[in-house]
Order: sequence, then C-alpha cells, then structure tokens
Amino acid sequence: MAREIRILDAVREIREIDPGIGGVKLWLMLCVMFNTGWMPGRDKFMNLLRRHKLMQKPRKSRSTTNSNHRYHKWKNLIKGFVPTAANQLWVSDITYIELKNGCCYLHLVTDAYSKKIVGWYLAESLASVFTLKALRMAIEQAGGDDLSGLIHHSDRGVQYCCDLYVEELQKHNILISMTEDYKPTDNGVAERVNETIKYESIYRQERRFATYGEALEQIRRFVDFYNCRRPHYSIGMQTPNTAHEQSGEQKKMWKNKIYRKNEQSLQNNP
Repeated sequence: MAREIRILDAVREIREIDPGIGGVKLWLMLCVMFNTGWMPGRDKFMNLLRRHKLMQKPRKSRSTTNSNHRYHKWKNLIKGFVPTAANQLWVSDITYIELKNGCCYLHLVTDAYSKKIVGWYLAESLASVFTLKALRMAIEQAGGDDLSGLIHHSDRGVQYCCDLYVEELQKHNILISMTEDYKPTDNGVAERVNETIKYESIYRQERRFATYGEALEQIRRFVDFYNCRRPHYSIGMQTPNTAHEQSGEQKKMWKNKIYRKNEQSLQNNP
C-alpha cells in the first residue's frame, strides 16, 4: 500500500505538468525515478492507474495556415531524407491555444532528429513577426551565424513564405523546404509536437486558460518538461535533450518516417 501511494503521488506530480501523458511513458519515467526492481511491471502499473481512474480518455480544428498569398512557395527538399544528427532538419508550425475569451498562437520550431523544441513563441496573433521570434530563438541555441547544411521545413503559410522570414533563413545559409500539398503527414513531426502540447498539456485538463499570461506560464513549464523529462518513442524512449547531443540513427519503437528526397532540389534551392 505504501508503494502504491508513492507511485500515485509521483503520477499526480507528473500529470500536473503534463496532464495528457500516457501510461507507458509514465511507467518508464517512474522506473527511472524509483528503479526498475522497485516498480511493479507495466501491466500491473496500468491496472493501478485504471483502479484509480487515472487512465487517459480517448482523444476527442481551427486552421492556422493561409497559403493563398503572393509569396514564392518553395520546393519540398526532405523527401527521402532521414536526419542523423541535430541541426540537420528543423520543422516549423503554428498551433492555436484556446482561451476563455479568444485564443493565442504557439509558433514552434522543432529539431526533427532529437524532437527537441528549439524555438517557440506564444503570441496573441498569427503575425509573421512572432513566427520570426521562434526562429531566432532556434538560431541562437544552435550557436552560429552560418548554419549551412540545415534544412528548414514548413507548410506554405504566409508566415514562412514572407520576405522577412525567408531573408532570416538565407542570412544564416539555411535551406528552405515546404510541403507540396495540405496533408498533415507532409509535416508530420511538427504536427505531432502540436498534438502533444495541446492534448497532453492543455485539453486533458478540460479547461481553457483565463488569460494569455496563464497560457504562457503553462506552455513554458511544458516545453521544459517536454525537452528535459518526457521520454519519446521515436528516440528510443530518451528525452529530446539527451538525443540532441547524439548522432547516428535513433532507435525507434516504430518504422522510420522516410521522406522521399529529390537530390536535385537540394542542389537547386529554390
């Protein structure tokens, strides 16, 4: 009984930061916290969650992409490409966060290799200046003016195609890649990060933030938790911070996401 109480207390502490985290990830995190020998097996742990009504309900969209604009739409460079180290491929996207009286927008840049959120900015509008702030955070953490060899991939939204954003990428020798149509799978890593933040950190609480400031504080806490503590299936159940320092193919719990790369496009960008 004492062991169960400790486990349930730890589950609730983690769920305060990440209300939507699933049972398998919780079990793996607690095995690290308490050591594997002390923890019950995975099935018993799931039964414990079930008895205490701590299993997640099944997941139950507003568009942030405006592709109807005058700016140049760039080719998709990442078909067939699997990154083997950090800072080879960044994926960017924008998702909305509901407030009681409106919404705000989370502008994100994620490293496709490590799944680390390397740049983000929560804003009260979709204006490209805020998308640029997230990009500049990512560039600063990468630690260099010249980021040759890095590809930036996004949808064809006006924020990513506008002169301000494109000039920033080109200033740092970052190649520009964009989706070719409107399928979410064409920017799958970015879409998955959006889902994780919204469904684990926000919607599982079954409430809306009262203010922008409240949303900002929760997003800040969750990004830190996501990068530093949350294990990921796609990087061998490591944290993004750990994977970010590695190189070589990551051990995944499922088949690789393969992008079909057009080598000629890489040489002739755009």
